[in-house]
Amino acid sequence: MKRRNPRYGRPGIAQQINLAFGLELDKDVVRRNLATHYRPDPNNRGPSWLTTIGHAKDSLWSIDLFRCESIVLKSHWVMVVMDQYTRRIIGFGVHAGNVDGPALCRMFNQATSKQSWPTYLSSDNDPLFQYHRWQANLRVLAIDEIKSLPHVPMSHPFVEQLIGSIRRELLDHTLFWTATDLGDKFREHQRYYNECRTHSGRAESTPAISAETTVADINHYQWKSHCRDLFELPIAD
Repeated sequence: MKRRNPRYGRPGIAQQINLAFGLELDKDVVRRNLATHYRPDPNNRGPSWLTTIGHAKDSLWSIDLFRCESIVLKSHWVMVVMDQYTRRIIGFGVHAGNVDGPALCRMFNQATSKQSWPTYLSSDNDPLFQYHRWQANLRVLAIDEIKSLPHVPMSHPFVEQLIGSIRRELLDHTLFWTATDLGDKFREHQRYYNECRTHSGRAESTPAISAETTVADINHYQWKSHCRDLFELPIAD
């Protein structure tokens, strides 16, 4: 029972055995037997973070903000929303200038347009997420906000990694003029990221495609460009 349920303690094991077999086993008997016969598997430390997230499939989104500058050095705030389980980018919200409560809500509505609302929304401890209007908007949408641990980026890993990928793959290699221009480039990158770019965390599949694929003839393919020729990927004929 301990091997099959490594998180069970001595009292729990004794109680379950007593319930199943009508015994009156004491937890000290369990302790002595475990000390003699049980050696824990060092690789078995309970469910992984990904497994835990898997139970929240389609109901947990992550959200974060970052800034970038246009070709005329005007600051733009970007909100990115992603599905925590599938790694799918839900959308982007772009705002030129400073962000307040109403602007934050508009960015969220822009990023999640035509999407059904999640049950939970994971965010960091950025003071922008403390605006009264933002908190009220989440209450109206019946979304529970889950805060990451302060100063621990690994407690908010996937969206932080996504922002790094966006900077390295897109923003470091392209320029934009206005918020509209930036939004158009983000939408193109969203389609590329969701439908064409493979992810190691998704068993080398894309967020929009199952890992189970059919085998194609590798001798017949063509190249398809993405994000205005920023990327070129092969596709089978």
